[in-house]
Amino acid sequence: MAEHTGLHSEQGARPGEHPGRARNPIVKVHDLAWVEFQKPDLRRAERFAHAFGFITTTRTDDELHLRGTNPGAPCVIIRKGPRTRFLGPAFLAVEAADLHRLADQVGRRVTQLPEALGGTGVELTDPTGLKVKVVADVGRLDGLPEQAPHAFNFGHELTRANATQRPPREPAKVQRVGHVVLQSTRYRQTLDWYLEHLGLIVSDFQYYEGQRERGPTMSFVRCDRGATPTDHHTLAMALGPANRYLHSAYQVADLDALAAGGRYLSDEGYHHSWGVGRHVEGSQIFDYWRDPDGFLVEHFSDGDMFDNSVQPGWSPFTASGLAQWGPAVTKDFLGLKPGRGTLGEMRSVLEALRADNEFDRQRLRGLVNVTRT
Repeated sequence: MAEHTGLHSEQGARPGEHPGRARNPIVKVHDLAWVEFQKPDLRRAERFAHAFGFITTTRTDDELHLRGTNPGAPCVIIRKGPRTRFLGPAFLAVEAADLHRLADQVGRRVTQLPEALGGTGVELTDPTGLKVKVVADVGRLDGLPEQAPHAFNFGHELTRANATQRPPREPAKVQRVGHVVLQSTRYRQTLDWYLEHLGLIVSDFQYYEGQRERGPTMSFVRCDRGATPTDHHTLAMALGPANRYLHSAYQVADLDALAAGGRYLSDEGYHHSWGVGRHVEGSQIFDYWRDPDGFLVEHFSDGDMFDNSVQPGWSPFTASGLAQWGPAVTKDFLGLKPGRGTLGEMRSVLEALRADNEFDRQRLRGLVNVTRT
């Protein structure tokens, strides 16, 4: 297998550490299909979605489907409900037969998806209680015109002459959903569940400084498409004091689309969380925003692509290590900004420390040290 080099990560696992993949997974999913939310105000959600760069494909009194320019299924499904919450991710199976094999193993039924989506699906429940769909043969939306990447004069290479560079300040056109990031109080159990049930494989592990012997506390996980490269992470998972959604990420054409789209969002009065910068694990150029319901969403471009020969890297988890360049990570991104959620976060920490899970006092000290680095 290929060495994990040049990626700001240590050289793989030590003897006895997590291998980063299951020996015999039930299925190997092909990609992330979409993410689902519940929100009380669909009109407000749609206004932000259009400013962020989505296109509406379905709008009813009870449901909103949002797509990117790539062909395929919608990126985001929002269902109307009394309170704001993340409902779960949907992963795309390679073929319908995988759904039946998965359903047989977990004691669930394969069902028809709504007509607006087409295809079939099976609903699972991960160890945190989150609903996870695996779908197949969903209706395929035709591709739409994209923002063309710009031509750049890099160094001494001249690719643009007698022409100006004027990216318009307009919504960045989302191309596709890239990944979703989740937090769990039972990180190892939940990670293993995704590896065993969906055939995902780890690109990078991170651990709290001084606690490597206790195992990782963060993982960036990709689909296994064999020799075909795929996103460095389709799912990322972190240990924390509550089971919850952290953010989801959506690809745009390039840095100009991302930055000009960010200025548009700012002009419209939306809340900027962190960016622009370039991540370490995954290498994406990133920019983070909060939607009106408080959900963190990311524009990204230029991410790493790995095939299944690349071994997991191991590195310490630090706040300063979240980016190669860009502004310092914000308290808002880390969930430490004083506000209405502060009391709830303190309550989550106390409840987690009292419960039977992986988030104990030593792990809490490790997490606090992350925020200080």
